[in-house]
Amino acid sequence: MSDRSAEQTVAGNPGSSMLSFRIALSAAIVLVLLALVPLAAGRVGSAPAASVTPPAPSSGINHVFVINLENKGYSRVWGSDSGAPYLSQTLRSQGVLLSSYYSIAHSSLPNYIAQISGQAPNTRTLKDCAVYSKFADTGTVPPGQWVGTGCVYPAAVPTVADQLTSAGKTWKGYMEDMKTPCRHPELGAADDTKKAVVGDQYAARHNPFVYFAGITGSPQCAANVVDLDALTGDLASAATTPNLSYITPNLCSDGHDKPCVDGRAGGLQAIDTWLKQWVPRITDSPAFRQDGVLVITFDESDEKDIVDPDAYTCCTASSTPVATVPGGIGGGLVGALVLSPHIKGGTTSDTVYNHYGLLASIEDIFSLPYLGYAGAFGQHRFGTDVYNSVP
Repeated sequence: MSDRSAEQTVAGNPGSSMLSFRIALSAAIVLVLLALVPLAAGRVGSAPAASVTPPAPSSGINHVFVINLENKGYSRVWGSDSGAPYLSQTLRSQGVLLSSYYSIAHSSLPNYIAQISGQAPNTRTLKDCAVYSKFADTGTVPPGQWVGTGCVYPAAVPTVADQLTSAGKTWKGYMEDMKTPCRHPELGAADDTKKAVVGDQYAARHNPFVYFAGITGSPQCAANVVDLDALTGDLASAATTPNLSYITPNLCSDGHDKPCVDGRAGGLQAIDTWLKQWVPRITDSPAFRQDGVLVITFDESDEKDIVDPDAYTCCTASSTPVATVPGGIGGGLVGALVLSPHIKGGTTSDTVYNHYGLLASIEDIFSLPYLGYAGAFGQHRFGTDVYNSVP
């Protein structure tokens, strides 16, 4: 049958006409979807797109400081009867309080890992990796998740440290009491930093960089994952200050222990004492004054009953998060305080954030692709709610 004869047969058959219409409609839909692909992709590599909200007005920022504290719920820290008045009042008056900032899981390690890689918790990290075991993976799933269980991720799993290095930027992890650079347990051995001792209150589980083989297997680990004492010298000039400074106090200074092994009271009182010493050094530094931002937050809440403990994506990273932000809020409400010349003091944002959103916001600053859950569609990133003032 000729093409023309075929056309005549279709034209004379109502069912065939409907079929032709459906084919044409399907083709049109495909074309529309293909046209939308570049818009959805954003800067994400293999992960789904991030929220299509306007880019954060952070182009003037070039130095980021992150301080993580330990195990305190929002009301205990930021309430009117807070045991940390320097943080909740003095510093609060200088920055924007993120009143809906959540952690993603209970136990420390998965929250720290989330902040630098966008990887979800797994059954070992949820238990803080008592044994420093190799991560056994079984493949990947969106958004950029390595499926499996274990502690030390393969070298192929990227982190924001890798991204910064590739982009020609600098980074350092400053770990109080670590002493030896890049200190971590032997692979397959028990974590000997679980319990503080006098003179050594470093906790490997609060140092996410040593859970990625791409970092520990590189000379950059010894050069960039260093004791907190190195921060003072690095702050001397903007040129010597890393683009990203990731700062972890020891088990007493971060509020984890109460009382502390060295006799200090610990808890919120120790947090305030430590912040009084270190935050002014940061905010008075040339880098911060020039183009800096400081984020102070907590790894997880100690108010475990305030959220559904299953409200995070765990272990396979293949299910849909039940929380209001991708990756979940299962670690509880902790809040975060952000200080910068770009921020008006004493202000508040009620946008819902989690640790993945912090990673995405850091990647925004340096125009980096979003990693893992940082790139999940709908993830919130710092915008004009945070950067609410022109320096």
